[in-house]
Amino acid sequence: MYNDVLKRDLFTSDHNMFRDQVRRFIETEIEPYHEAWDENGVVSREVWDKAGQSGLLCPTVPEEYGGPGADYLYSAVVVEELGRAGASGPGFAVHSEMAAPYIMNFGSEEQKQEWLPKLVSAEAITGIAMTEPGAGSDLRKMSTSAKKTNRGYVINGQKVFISNGQLGEVFVVAAKTKKGNSTDSMSLFIIEADREGFAKGKNLKKMGVPAQDTSELFFDDVEIPHENMLGEEEGQGFYQLMQGLARERLTIAVACLAKAEGVFQNTIEYASEREMFNKKLVDFQNTQFKMAEVRTDLIVGRSLVDRLLADYLNGELNADAAAAAKLWVTEMQGRTVDTCLQMFGGWGYMWEYPVARAYAEARIERIAGGSSEIMKSIICKSMFKEMGIKADFS
Repeated sequence: MYNDVLKRDLFTSDHNMFRDQVRRFIETEIEPYHEAWDENGVVSREVWDKAGQSGLLCPTVPEEYGGPGADYLYSAVVVEELGRAGASGPGFAVHSEMAAPYIMNFGSEEQKQEWLPKLVSAEAITGIAMTEPGAGSDLRKMSTSAKKTNRGYVINGQKVFISNGQLGEVFVVAAKTKKGNSTDSMSLFIIEADREGFAKGKNLKKMGVPAQDTSELFFDDVEIPHENMLGEEEGQGFYQLMQGLARERLTIAVACLAKAEGVFQNTIEYASEREMFNKKLVDFQNTQFKMAEVRTDLIVGRSLVDRLLADYLNGELNADAAAAAKLWVTEMQGRTVDTCLQMFGGWGYMWEYPVARAYAEARIERIAGGSSEIMKSIICKSMFKEMGIKADFS
């Protein structure tokens, strides 16, 4: 591979053996079916079951809860290989790296025993439901409510853009347990999709990532027991989300860098074969300069992401660094796919070419998981705080 010049000391021989296993799984269980999944707007339930059997889901869940008990680099391997292959359909990262950690980190012992083994095996598919029609980046505007009763909570509201929304069987749901916009007004809940009053909307059609099922979720007097709340007391939702979002944004950076590397590799191969004016496309100086620019971006991105992977393993990843990685890598991915598509000319605009799909799918990355503007705000808040500068971020 073109990027092997970068030495990745973080990954051991065991990690590399697992990477080979993941690549074989993608080649046999994902790539032959992905076109059909794109047409259907959802992946098969079978690929989830096989992923669970192959140890691709929730690698960091401890053995006592049915998981491999591996470090986060095993998660990074799965995310990277799916990204490089352009396998955007299976929502494994949302399940394993975004939703499941909330149960692992904030769930009671009973909640962990109940749900984590099912998530590891794919007996249950999960997602996280935060975004609402009127509350995206600003979660303080959330209107979904959780009213406490003698028997538990009654949930009312609506969520939108929920990944794994069609296939999901259990969701981590954010809801207001107190009126107002204070940081202690929200809590997280585990809500099963088969509860009365819980309904899934239609599978939403998107500009890209067509095989990734994305839905609205509706809660109409959904009753859940007290035991379904995450955390020891109400009002911890914002804190829990802030803790979880650093890992989520690192995961997005890992994935987007791998996607950019994959499409660039594909573009190099195309340019090495494509002839124009009796020359190969790679023989033109403009092509060489553009490739050099992309290559430089990828080297910088790889250095950044691997540094933050090391920080995360050491428990040193902070929110502003994760935000910076998410901001820079997703913006870089956008530049990369645009440059690569240009090299394909008109063929790059055809959906049958991977670069066209990569171009469409890259656009959401600057929005999902926190928009680029929100990442800039997070970085500025941290920077100004360190410098003792007061500013209005309302």
